[in-house]
Formats: sequence, structure tokens, C-alpha cells
Amino acid sequence: MQYKFLVDGIWQVDQDQLCVQDEYGAINNLVFVKESVSMPSTLIREDAQSKLVSGFTSSTHLEASSSSESQLKPIMQLNNEIDVSRQRLLMFLSSSQAYELIPNSGKVFALDTEVAVKQAFHIMYEQRLAVMPLWDGQNAMISGMLTAADFILILLKLQESHPMLTHDELEMHTISAWKYGKFQLQAEVSGAMIPPNRRVLQAGPDESLKDVALTLLQNKISAVPVLHSSEDGSSSQLLHTACLAGILNHICRHFRHSLEYLPIVQQPVGNLPFGTWTREVGGRASSRVLLTLHSGDLLSSALKLLIEGEISSIPIVDDNGALINVYSRSDITSLARGNVYARFRLDQMIMTQVLQVLDEASRDRCRTCTRFDSLYRIMEVLSDPTVRRVVVIDPNSRHVEGIITLRDVFNLLLG
Repeated sequence: MQYKFLVDGIWQVDQDQLCVQDEYGAINNLVFVKESVSMPSTLIREDAQSKLVSGFTSSTHLEASSSSESQLKPIMQLNNEIDVSRQRLLMFLSSSQAYELIPNSGKVFALDTEVAVKQAFHIMYEQRLAVMPLWDGQNAMISGMLTAADFILILLKLQESHPMLTHDELEMHTISAWKYGKFQLQAEVSGAMIPPNRRVLQAGPDESLKDVALTLLQNKISAVPVLHSSEDGSSSQLLHTACLAGILNHICRHFRHSLEYLPIVQQPVGNLPFGTWTREVGGRASSRVLLTLHSGDLLSSALKLLIEGEISSIPIVDDNGALINVYSRSDITSLARGNVYARFRLDQMIMTQVLQVLDEASRDRCRTCTRFDSLYRIMEVLSDPTVRRVVVIDPNSRHVEGIITLRDVFNLLLG
């Protein structure tokens, strides 16, 4: 049911409560009302008769039926909560636009494609960004995105021919040259031609958050530029970089005082069918194996696991499986600090040394939870753009039991 408040003769909405846009474009508050089900008297009599007849059923059959129903009921109830929550959330995201993610004040960063890889490396480290839009000055347009994965591939590729990197080698390579070389390599592997003008995934300010979220999920990317194009399409203006964390923050803000509308978010994460879990956690079935590293493992091994396994992070554990820290793709930019990449070989640097390089300020990026924490608590943690995964641990031993990523949460919520 949609409604508004009449205040001093003016219809207004409560911005702190759930809002939705109707078919005429008006914004209203929204409340979900459960439909009461009344059973006709004839059906009540028939139901009573059926119960009397069923009373003659053998007690063994009754016990078996009761047992199976007691097992199915929690599963059916959970599935119903998931379906209801998805439906309501999709309706909310469909009525929200990308411009709602843009903060009242802030900075928007973009890198020129002719910037040297070394300089880009340092800029992303200094600004603590894992992804940045690329600006093609020649064509006056956003031409793509530079990600932490690009730096990993650059370092691995360069070290194949030069075990010890130098400043000059990263200075010689521009972002545009690297991107072209990357596409050329992909074309050689796939046997396809490089398109002259690759379409850049983007979003418009009026695009629904549902479409933005699905674009990120279906294309397995972390962010898209929000662009405002001129009427003739000759130019575009970068307004924002939309990511899943921003959309999740928008969801948490609007449902914070009405969690009952999304019943699934109050469930413990250990009850929900999402995330990646170890085999030791009973009753959990994961489509992916939970990979871990030890403090003595090589950085080169970690980087290859991140790329080849198409994962964003790997927990680092001790000999007993207890969590020490987490290494993620975005941590690669820490090698720009003091030009560490030029002083160490990737195939000789161990994870203990890597963790020492990381800033003290970024130590809290390793966020944890237990199987008994609610989904909403995890959503609030992941709505911070600097946090992209939560490690599930045993509260006593700190033994790693699983990992829940931002993408896992959206795959669960949107289906």
C-alpha cells in the first residue's frame, strides 16, 4: 500500500521510511500489508471432516508424516522469506535511480589513458582506489576502467621477461598501450578480432539501480561510470562511479527502520544458501572451494590464484587454520609504496613480507563475522566501499569457516 502525509495542506513523504515511485512518477511511502485469509464455513466443515477421517490413519503413518513436515517446514519458510525479500527489494531498486548514489559533495577521479603505468599505480595507491575510469582525451570520452587486476597482470607479464622490475619499465608503458596489448592477447587466445570501438559499460543518471546492479553482476565487474550525455550525444560528463557497495548502502539506509519488510536479512548467515565455505562446516554445500594461503607462501602464487581462480581475496591462515589476515586484489597497489615492486621479486617475496608493506591504516580491511551474525549486520559492513568481503570464523579458535563477498550478497538478494 502506498501513502503520503498531508502537512499544512501539502502532500509529503517521510524520507526516513520506505519510498517507491508509482506509475505516474510520484514518490510515495510504501507499507506491505499481509492479506488476511478467511475460510468459508463450508470449507471449514469439510476440513473438520477430513481431520476426523484422518484420525483413523495408523499412528505410524502419522508419526512419519509429522516428522517429514517438521523437516520441510523450516526449509519452506526460509525459501518463502527469500522469495518475498527478493520481490520487495527488486521493486524498491526498480524505483530508485543511479543519481541517488551521487553524494552531496565529493571527488570524481579519472585517469588519462596516456598516463604511464607507474604513475597510475601510484595515483591509485595514494587515493586508495581499486578501480578508476579512463579518459580518452583524443576522443573526449570515458574509454574504460583500470582495475587492480590490471596491475597484477602487468606485474606478472613484465616479470616473465624481467625478474627484477625497474622504474623505466613501468614508465615506458602507458595505460592505453597496456590495454591494447591486453585486448590483443585476448584476441589471439580466442581467435576473435579486436573491435575498433569497444563498447564501454556505463550507466545513465536516470537508470534504475536494479539495472545497474544486474549490469555489475552479469558482467562480473566491480564498477561502472555514471555518465550524463549531451542531447546530441557528442560529449559526456562523468558524474560518479557506481559500485555494489554504494547500492548496498542505499538499501541499508532505506530499510534500516523496517527490516520486517525484508525478512531474510534477519536470518543468521549460517542458515542462508550463499558464500564459500570449508568442507569442515557441516551441512554447507559450496559451488567453489575456499582457497587459503599460509604466511610463508609466495606473493607470485597468491597473485596467480587471484587471477586464475577469478576471486577477489584469499584468507591467510596459520598452521592451525586460524585467520591471520586477508590478501585481496586491491592490495597490489601497496607495492607502489616506496617502489617496493622495484626492490623485490614476486617469486621470492613471501606473504609475511607483503603484510608488512601494507599500511597500518588499512589493517582493518580484514573484517570478520560468525555463522550466527545476521545478514543485515554483514550488509552494513559491506556497504563500506573499502570492504568487499567478510571472513566467517569460529569465535573461539578463529578457524576460517567461510567467506562472504559483496557479490555473494547481491546474488542472494536478487536471485
